[in-house]
Amino acid sequence: MFSHAHIMNLETGIIDYSHTLLQTLCGGYLRSHIKMVKGVAVLNSSEGVSGTILFEQETEGAPTTVTGNLSGLKPGPHGFHVHALGDTTNGCMSTGPHYNPHGKEHGAPDDEVRHAGDLGNVTVGEEGTAKFTIVDKQIPLIGSQSIIGRAVVVHADADDLGKGGHELSKSTGNAGGRVACGIIGLQA
Repeated sequence: MFSHAHIMNLETGIIDYSHTLLQTLCGGYLRSHIKMVKGVAVLNSSEGVSGTILFEQETEGAPTTVTGNLSGLKPGPHGFHVHALGDTTNGCMSTGPHYNPHGKEHGAPDDEVRHAGDLGNVTVGEEGTAKFTIVDKQIPLIGSQSIIGRAVVVHADADDLGKGGHELSKSTGNAGGRVACGIIGLQA
């Protein structure tokens, strides 16, 4: 019923044919009236780690709430990050570095200087499971810096939050290998 508009992203030069003329004319209105966006990542690994991570953002500009359940991990803290790519063709290694759209050094979730994807540590109990909730403003599900389509990664060791003095502290938090990952997708 409505003809399609051709929208070119001036930064990338990519033409988006998916918008109808009505969506184009009302885009700001529609975007400002988005209510709840939900995402999900399902983690399974050859190392026996599994889990489900849920993401919710009420409106654009609101913080994102992350709730997770993990099992199969060794007890103690484990680095937990959003990585730049939603690519698992080579397991968790192909998810790229931590999501870092502002080009900052690695840090703690409450630090001003940090990667957007730096979510700190999740603590695993003696039974090998973890349940956690994280609220963060730098990992939106709505808008140009959305984490939908990126990956969430659980690391083998604790994230030193950029303060450990190790050569990897300011890039990865020296959190060790990647033991589980999942691509963040939209949830109904």
